[in-house]
Amino acid sequence: MTHRYVLAALAALVIAVPAWAADTPDPAPRKPGVDERMATARKAIDARDWSRAVSELGSVVQEDPNNADAHNLLGYSWRKRTPNPDVTKAFEHYYIALRINPTHKGAQEYIGQAYLMEKRIVQAEQHLAELQKICAGACPEYQELAKAIAEFKARN
Repeated sequence: MTHRYVLAALAALVIAVPAWAADTPDPAPRKPGVDERMATARKAIDARDWSRAVSELGSVVQEDPNNADAHNLLGYSWRKRTPNPDVTKAFEHYYIALRINPTHKGAQEYIGQAYLMEKRIVQAEQHLAELQKICAGACPEYQELAKAIAEFKARN
C-alpha cells in the first residue's frame, strides 16, 4: 500500500513540472552577476540613464552573448540614447536578439520603431506582421508598433 502512495506522489510531481512555451527557449544557466547587471540596466533605463544602461548591458552581452533580452535592451538603449542615438548599433543588437529568439516580441516592436526613425515604413510593417503572427495582435508590443506606424503615416 505504501508504494502506491509513493508512486502517486511521484506521478503528481512529474505532472506538476512546468513545460516551456514553444516560443520560449529553455533558460540557460546564467553566469554570476548577469541577473544583477540586468536589474541595474533596467533601473538605468527607467531613469533614462542611457550611458549606464549601455555600459551594463554591454557587460551582460559579453558575459552572456545568447541573452536575447540583453541584446534587445541594449538596442533600445542605443536607440533612445540622447542626445546622440545610434540606430546602427540598435539594429545590430535587435538583429542578434531576433536571431537568438525570432519570436521576441520586444525586439520585433523595437526594430520596427527603429525602422520608423529611418523612415522605412515597409520594414516596420513587416515587423508588425511578425507580431501579428506571434500574438494575434493581442500583445502590447503589437499595439505600440501599430500606433507608431499609424502616427508615422499621418505625419508623412
